[in-house]
Amino acid sequence: MSSTGMSACCLSGKIQDGKPKGREQEIGGLPTYVAEPENGDKTKTVIFLVDIFGWRLPNVRLLADTYAAQGFTAYIPDVHEGDSIDASFLQTVEPQLPQREQLSLAAKATSTATVAATLGPWLLKHREAVARPLIEGFINSVRYIPGTNKVGVIGFCWGGRYAILAAHKEFSAFEGKGVEAAYACHPSLVAIPGDFEPVGVPLALALGDKDSLLGEKEVGQIEELMAKKRAGEQGEKVEGEVRVYKDQVHGFALRGDWSSERDRKSMDEATEQGISWFKKYLA
Repeated sequence: MSSTGMSACCLSGKIQDGKPKGREQEIGGLPTYVAEPENGDKTKTVIFLVDIFGWRLPNVRLLADTYAAQGFTAYIPDVHEGDSIDASFLQTVEPQLPQREQLSLAAKATSTATVAATLGPWLLKHREAVARPLIEGFINSVRYIPGTNKVGVIGFCWGGRYAILAAHKEFSAFEGKGVEAAYACHPSLVAIPGDFEPVGVPLALALGDKDSLLGEKEVGQIEELMAKKRAGEQGEKVEGEVRVYKDQVHGFALRGDWSSERDRKSMDEATEQGISWFKKYLA
C-alpha cells in the first residue's frame, strides 16, 4: 500500500476576490456557512470539506455560492473547530510556483522548516480519529434537515481524503445516512489502495499532473482502481471518474491563480466537473 502526505504545496495558492453571499448558522453543533438557491430548495445538497485553511477562506465560500446558483444547497462546516491555518500562509510561507522557483536556497530552507513546524502539530491535532467522526456526524445531521433529499460531499486537499472516506460503502446512503455521491479535488494523505477499495457510491476526482503529492505513479494506481470499480471487478459496480488537469499543481481547483488564463480555465473546468457530477447523481 502506498500513501501520500502533505507538504509545502498544501500551503500555496491565491485568495480570490469577491464577497460571499451566504450566511452563517450552527448545524450539528458546528458553525456552518450556508449558500442556498433562490428558491431555497434543499433536495440536492452538497457538503464542502475544506482544506487546511478552513471554512472562512473566501475561495471556498464563493465556490459554494456558485453551487447554490446551480440549484444546490451548500454547507461548509467548521470541521477544524476554530483551528484552521491562517490564510496568510498562502503567500508569506509558500508563494505560487513561479515565485517559489526564484527563491534562494536559504529562503527555501526557511520555508520548509516553517511549513514542517506548522503542519506537523496541526495534522496530529486533526488526525482521522478526531476528524472523521466529526465529519460523519455533520453529514448525518444534514440529512435530518427538513426538505433534504440527496446529499453529496466535495473535498479539497485535506478535505479531499475525507470526501473519499465518506464515499465508503459502510457509510454510504443506507438507512438514511451518508452520501449518494462524492467529489475529491487533489486529495492529500490518501492511502492507495486502502482508501479507494471500500468506495461504494459514485466518486469523481480532479487531479493535477504537477501535483507533488500525487505523482504519475499514484495517479495511475487510482485510475486503475476506479476502472475496476466501474467494471465491477471488486463486486458491485460503482461509477467513478478521474480527470487529470494539465500543468496544475496541488490545490489548483480551489486556490489557483485567477490572473492566469490557464489556471482560471482549469478551475472553471473543475467546478463544472463537480456540478455536472452532482447534477447526475443527486437528481
